[in-house]
Amino acid sequence: MNRKPVFDAVRKMLGRSFTQVEVNALDKAIDLAAGALPASEAPAPVPTPAPAAPTGAALGSPGAKLIKKWEGCATRRADGTFAAYPDPGSTDGKPWTIGWGSTGGDVKKGVIWNQAQCDARFDVDMVVYVNEVAAFLGSAATTQNQFDALVSFHYNTGAIRKATLASLHKQGKFAQAQEQFGKWIYNDGKPMNGLKSRRAEEAKLYGTP
Repeated sequence: MNRKPVFDAVRKMLGRSFTQVEVNALDKAIDLAAGALPASEAPAPVPTPAPAAPTGAALGSPGAKLIKKWEGCATRRADGTFAAYPDPGSTDGKPWTIGWGSTGGDVKKGVIWNQAQCDARFDVDMVVYVNEVAAFLGSAATTQNQFDALVSFHYNTGAIRKATLASLHKQGKFAQAQEQFGKWIYNDGKPMNGLKSRRAEEAKLYGTP
């Protein structure tokens, strides 16, 4: 029996790959359905994500729009390309940034990208940050807007695993978590108006049903 269509269909419903335990359970279920196993050996149901969790752990349109609004494709040059720029709020200018808030070892003074490069890097970066947030949240009940707000927060701060607001969210203390966004407004110990506004929008998205 060709099991691939079954596995592909269930994987699509789950929005993720299987654990070995789930592979074994599906194999048993298929064997049972095909009459290869007695009913007494029927496997336990394959676990599925919590209903309130974001489907497929993907960034939603509101989250992408919020991130791009605050990151911006800054320092556009006359020819339509973009130049890397130093962090305006840090004392040493680090990290250097380009495009939609992209940083890393390849982003430094003198680097120039076109729009397509900025867009492509944003998509790659989002996969990383989405996966990190999803891994931290695990099975914690999370709406899509909450997930988007947390991804935006993590993309800007890198603090999903140490922030009190993230821990409160995992505990289901959503009101308290929402209040915590406003505490992340500092850069090198200085409050930044831009961060105040961004955190306010993230908190609003987080609290939107």
